[in-house]
Amino acid sequence: MIVNLLSRTIMMSTPLLLGSLAEVYAERTGMMICAIEGIFLIGAWGGFVGAYISGSLVIGLLTAVILGMLMALLYAFVTVTLRQQQVVTGTALNILAVGVCAFFQRVLFGVPTTPLQIDALPKIAIPLLSKIPVIGEIFFHQNILTYLAYVLIPISMFVLFKTSLGLTIRSTGENPVAVDVAGINVNRVRFLTVLVAGGIGGLAGAFYTVGYLGMFTTSIIGGRGWIAFAICFLGNWTPKGAVLGTLAFGLADAISIYFRTGSSVVPTELIIALPYILTIVLTIFRSNFNVPAKLGIPYSKEN
Repeated sequence: MIVNLLSRTIMMSTPLLLGSLAEVYAERTGMMICAIEGIFLIGAWGGFVGAYISGSLVIGLLTAVILGMLMALLYAFVTVTLRQQQVVTGTALNILAVGVCAFFQRVLFGVPTTPLQIDALPKIAIPLLSKIPVIGEIFFHQNILTYLAYVLIPISMFVLFKTSLGLTIRSTGENPVAVDVAGINVNRVRFLTVLVAGGIGGLAGAFYTVGYLGMFTTSIIGGRGWIAFAICFLGNWTPKGAVLGTLAFGLADAISIYFRTGSSVVPTELIIALPYILTIVLTIFRSNFNVPAKLGIPYSKEN
């Protein structure tokens, strides 16, 4: 039981890790991607539709990335180019994503009598490593998206803190005037970072349809985009903090799924709410936040 629970924890932390890493990079440039819930949703829908129509899971994942980037493109245009308020814009796009997905799902497939399904990504056992007792089943018997998410951890740490690109990203969120004086286009950095984060967010959303359930509903994300958003804050805008946060929330998600599929004296509603309760509790007890100085503030040379 414990091994299965921990294995599911690693699996369920995958989209949260992808989403929170994307959010860390974007927010380091001063951009809160408040449309992350909508990006997750449209990525989930794109992944399902692409895979269902083409019969290829790879096409599904590529579709999810493209749609995630298109949603991020719209968000970046409104917030970076037009310099509109990020929270309001993100909230509007989250609502838009629900309507767009529901509308085109109906246009493409009508009202099917049985749920449409695809075969989800298979688990891949890493040779030799998967044979290690306990650890092998937990860490080395996952699908390709989970492996990708955890490979990104050291890459993200290295790029953000050991490269000139990472320095530019961090400086854009802390002191954009200095970045501008150095001859780097601040808004271009923000725009491109949001686009890349949108693609990763779309891939994170696709996990729920292509990598896990093999089906789509408009409620499939269920606020997990906002949880990824919160993990970025709780992890103090670092990839390492994001990893610790996603494992905690992945465990909460895994526990809720375990109890929902078995018998329990605990009310189902309370079990479902467990990851969201954890979000509130951790936010309340988190005392120090190293917030990027210009987070959420549009930049123009006049500033």
